[in-house]
Amino acid sequence: MGRRIKKLKKIRLHHEGTNILITSAVALLVLNFILYFFFENKLPFYVVGTISVVLYLLMVNFFRCPVRLFKGDTEKIVVAPADGKIVVIEEVNENEYFHDKRIMISIFMSVTNVHANWYPVDGTVKFVTHHNGRFMKAWLPKASTENERSTVVIETPEGETVMARQIAGAVARRIVTYAKPEEECYIDEHMGFIKFGSRVDVYLPLGTEVCVKMGQKTVGNETVIAKLK
Repeated sequence: MGRRIKKLKKIRLHHEGTNILITSAVALLVLNFILYFFFENKLPFYVVGTISVVLYLLMVNFFRCPVRLFKGDTEKIVVAPADGKIVVIEEVNENEYFHDKRIMISIFMSVTNVHANWYPVDGTVKFVTHHNGRFMKAWLPKASTENERSTVVIETPEGETVMARQIAGAVARRIVTYAKPEEECYIDEHMGFIKFGSRVDVYLPLGTEVCVKMGQKTVGNETVIAKLK
């Protein structure tokens, strides 16, 4: 646990949003400054000012990044890599890396969810790749293989392999993945970030005990979604 805490980035707002938040704040301040000082009618200022505050608070909410430490033993535990809702639990053929059947658990993130992604298991990163693709709605089945996506495969200390796939949605236009091949990774660490509306799929070995159900809400790095055999 001590090593994981040492590596944990203790941030409240995710650094992926720094430039966007600063640029947006300056632009909104300038716009409202112009409306207030250069227009005699103050109604546009009050309307735009209210909209600006609401819009900026939504952006801050999107880039919030709560500090979370998983409570309990992480051995054979698979935690939710993202906040959101379970939209898929099924056996599928995974043809990018495993080329066999896996249990897929998909978590859909709305624009109001935290969009930081956590590693679902402790282990060693064995494979990382990024694919450009389409930007269909993230909850559609084809999004898993046709949308822009990043794939991370992790081997656990017990020798099991788990895949986490970040998928861009209809609004998302950038996936950030921090994982690098052969580096150690831990629950509690950030695996990446997806900007604006997206989904994360987790592929697990057959025989894994699924601990969530369809429609269930998840909390990234807190909700146990499965237990490896």
